[in-house]
Amino acid sequence: MGQLYRGGPGVASVQGHRAFPWNTVRSIALLGAACHHTRMSQREEQARTIVQTLRRHGYTAYFAGGCVRDRLLGIQAKDFDIATDARTAEVRKIFPQTIPVGAQFGVLLVVLEGVPYEVATFRADGAYHDGRHPVAVRFSTAREDALRRDFTINGMFFDPLTDTVIDYVDGQADLHNRIIRAIGKPTARFHEDRIRLLRAVRFAARLGFAIEPETWRAVGQFAPTLSDMAWERIGDEVVKLLTEGGARSGMELLAESGLLAAVLPEVLALRGVAQSPDFHPEGDVFVHTLLVLHQLDILEQPSESLALGALLHDIAKPRCQQRAGERITFYGHCESGAESAVDICQRLKRSRATWERVAFLVKNHLRLLDAPRMRAATLKRFLRLEGIEELLALARLDALASHGNLEAYTFCRQRLLALGPEELRPPCLLSGRDLIQLGFQPGPQFSTILRALEEAQLEGRVRTRQAALSWVHQNWQQP
Repeated sequence: MGQLYRGGPGVASVQGHRAFPWNTVRSIALLGAACHHTRMSQREEQARTIVQTLRRHGYTAYFAGGCVRDRLLGIQAKDFDIATDARTAEVRKIFPQTIPVGAQFGVLLVVLEGVPYEVATFRADGAYHDGRHPVAVRFSTAREDALRRDFTINGMFFDPLTDTVIDYVDGQADLHNRIIRAIGKPTARFHEDRIRLLRAVRFAARLGFAIEPETWRAVGQFAPTLSDMAWERIGDEVVKLLTEGGARSGMELLAESGLLAAVLPEVLALRGVAQSPDFHPEGDVFVHTLLVLHQLDILEQPSESLALGALLHDIAKPRCQQRAGERITFYGHCESGAESAVDICQRLKRSRATWERVAFLVKNHLRLLDAPRMRAATLKRFLRLEGIEELLALARLDALASHGNLEAYTFCRQRLLALGPEELRPPCLLSGRDLIQLGFQPGPQFSTILRALEEAQLEGRVRTRQAALSWVHQNWQQP
């Protein structure tokens, strides 16, 4: 069979949920039975209602795809998709509120109590013309529908009314053996939709599974073509890889497969960029970044911006590296890295709010080191910055992945707790109207005076309105 390419540790871990270790489970059937006795979520109850309703009208209907996989792994599924032999027109007659999202492919959303559930007609796909969409579909059977899907672990159905797994693709066996395997011929599956290349890596990393050898070879074969796909879809997969667990393993698999060179060549360029062993005993910039991602994996549900900040915080080090004998420096890499982070986030089609926050994190990720020496006013302005919590989180990840010194992080965290909101953002003691009453003419000087007054407040030299009036008289000459 060849080597299995593994994506992580031996027990699956996703967003704080831990799968049962396989060596304690006799069979997938026993695991499924165990899951059945756990409390059903409201979303699952509603999805079950949709299945019941379709059955009552004479149609076949099952849970499909990822929710089946997660159920068998003992993970609480977030979304429930339903596959059925009912056509979209028939589904729309049965349910009062539906949203057509892909009627030509037999897909719509059924809305129950404001929550949408995807309901899709069993189908077989024709040829794919754009690496994403089939030219035509043929509505068919559950078996043919399973055979068109991406990986065996995602190709199973589950009958919630009889607690039965319907498995045409040996997905249960691959779950048991912890393997990511394409359904049918891997090159055919990846030719249909090359985003599946990233999905293979993401599932392997997230679940700690191995990628089956033929599937892995096909990933490498198709990797150079991935950049031809829609960057929004690529960006969505990258973010999921970084935030769902297994970010470090995922990045290693991306590098080994050639996908990283196609999608994030700037990250691959971190390999071999040496750092000062005094601050980075762990190794080069790529190794350090992987260790930061390892720390990120420990967090529960990291935000998109924190995850991208963790990946890109040292992205400019290759071009900023300077050597003087054994001394290695990276002056300007924070500022230059912020510019690169914006470019990369825009390429990945992230929102403006996301790339602005990521740029902020990258630009300021070393500022905490100066915090213990900052003047009181400067420190308070720093600690009240929008995004300070994510900045503190990134600085902590960065330190743990290198020298391990958390003194600056701890200092900032303690000062935040000690100061409180009023000291960080004291109320304005004077306004522009007050300055006019004091005889000043409106103009640019107003903002200078008021900012200097706030500085005095933050330093603790001015605390009351009367003290503020006296301070203006003493420090600013009236015209």
